[in-house]
Amino acid sequence: MWTKGSYCGKKNNKGIHKKMKTFDLTEQYKIFKKDINKKILDILSSGSYILGDNVKSFEQNVRKYLNTRYALSCNSGTDALVMSLRALNIGSNDQVITTPFTYFATSEAISLVGAKPIFADINPHTFNINPKKIEKLITKRTKAILSVNLFGQACELDKISRIAKKYNLPHIEDCAQSFGATYKTKQTGSYGDLGCFSFFPTKNLGCFGDGGLITVKSRKIYETLLKLRTHGGTKRNQHDMIGYNSRLDEIQAAILDVKLKHINKLIKKRIDVAQSYYKLIKNKNIRLPYKDSNGKHTFNQFTIRVENRNKLEKHLRKHKIPYGIYYPKPIYKYKAYINSRYSDLPMVEKVSNQCLSLPIYPELELRNIKIISNVLNDYE
Repeated sequence: MWTKGSYCGKKNNKGIHKKMKTFDLTEQYKIFKKDINKKILDILSSGSYILGDNVKSFEQNVRKYLNTRYALSCNSGTDALVMSLRALNIGSNDQVITTPFTYFATSEAISLVGAKPIFADINPHTFNINPKKIEKLITKRTKAILSVNLFGQACELDKISRIAKKYNLPHIEDCAQSFGATYKTKQTGSYGDLGCFSFFPTKNLGCFGDGGLITVKSRKIYETLLKLRTHGGTKRNQHDMIGYNSRLDEIQAAILDVKLKHINKLIKKRIDVAQSYYKLIKNKNIRLPYKDSNGKHTFNQFTIRVENRNKLEKHLRKHKIPYGIYYPKPIYKYKAYINSRYSDLPMVEKVSNQCLSLPIYPELELRNIKIISNVLNDYE
């Protein structure tokens, strides 16, 4: 039996408590172990490891799921961003409007192609870029808008796309955390001209290493991306441009294809975990995640807000409750951007000091959700 405010882990065969985790990748592997192991062994026996039938199958199936015209797999979500910017001919002296409240890779990709990230403030409820703050940042040097669907919840994608269209700018969606999320019935990654996904193991759809995907509307851009993915050409000894070695390997593609068949169930389980938190956490000092009624939040993270985060961290550590902080400071405060100047962003500054993410993954047991919730309810 567990009691309010106490920690109770699962016991292993030796009677030792198993440490609670922010996410547990081993539990999901157990579910798909049989199918995944067979796929891997078949690939190893085939001798075809790069851009083979499994990559083709996954690209076709994921394109149908996301309901997009083209889908191109690649080595990582970061590569997806970099190659998307390259395909749009964005480079030196160009500017791309984005959010500073996201993982570093978003702005890093902009800088890697030689452009400058221009940061807009966020909506403090959804944590996503605020469309009302975008338009005033547009200049003659602006070449794209790069929105981020953070923590599993879509941006106001229709509004952002309208702004992009008004100024004849491409709209890139960073969907690293939002696979399966929708906005007004459409999948994230299908609103922008390009959508960039990550298949890092902890994502809604994750492989067993690095992996990425780009969704594309334009055939011309898709053909450019095909070249960028393989050293600037689509045939051996063809190099039309300076490209990358950014191919999703057959093993990762096969793993993703297995999981894709079950993705709706996996996302539903994430949402069920989130719903349990909403039901069980009753503490006026803790602000639970806001859910935009226009879309489906898939809860890649379950991110709460609290006035005194340091105090809550001590409370959670005392009771051995794991947590994560995404993100402890805005991107422009990292050393890599120390010489850059950016306008005042009050909501970003406020939220980055208050956010804390609770454990969430499809296999998280209700007994542990109750333990976590009771510890949070004890917080004063």
